[in-house]
Amino acid sequence: MEAKDLKILYEDNQVVVAIKPQNIPSQADESGDKDMLSLVKEYVKEKYNKPGEAFIGLVHRLDRPTGGIMVFARNSKSASRLSEELKNGKMKKIYYCVCQGQLKEREGTLVNYLKKDEKENIVKIVPLSQVGAKRAELRYKVLQTVGDETLCQVELVSGRSHQIRVQFAGINCPLVGDKKYGKADLKKEYNLGLWAGRLEFEHPVGKQKMIFACSPDQTKEPWKKFYLDKYFLR
Repeated sequence: MEAKDLKILYEDNQVVVAIKPQNIPSQADESGDKDMLSLVKEYVKEKYNKPGEAFIGLVHRLDRPTGGIMVFARNSKSASRLSEELKNGKMKKIYYCVCQGQLKEREGTLVNYLKKDEKENIVKIVPLSQVGAKRAELRYKVLQTVGDETLCQVELVSGRSHQIRVQFAGINCPLVGDKKYGKADLKKEYNLGLWAGRLEFEHPVGKQKMIFACSPDQTKEPWKKFYLDKYFLR
């Protein structure tokens, strides 16, 4: 992927809102693969003929196999203000996921305590009493069920690493295509059934409410069996 291939939803002199494709890192990692932060820097540098490296602030991250909307800051002031919004829970992130199985309740809240094994890069549900345990909370709503797969809308109350994947696996409904937390018989040829489809935040300078929505590729699994348009069209 090159900077010219980026899908930009919005940009001004404070922020860039872009779509991260699935299986691309949010920032540089040991793989050495092209990452979103570097691509956005290249995009801004090329478009505006900036000398040297363009400043781009990474406000939040998406797991490598997760795709969807990300906002980047174009200067340190905007980076600081957006990071504060995220920290204070004022930035609203809505995800869409496809899990295996059917949930008992059409709407609900999942609360667990999670701990990340940094060496193995895996997150586990642990007792509250365990050292390093962090509270994780999300709200979900079932949108559609087709066969043994269920499409859900998820809003994160907390923002923990791998949170949606771990918590759904914890209720025996792992995300389709999840090679890390899924069942052995999951459809491994699928991309991970997780998409950051809606993002709301206050513009760091203008203070107006910014709302963005974008659906995953509806021609590909595991999304193509569901009718997604009514959740994303405005």
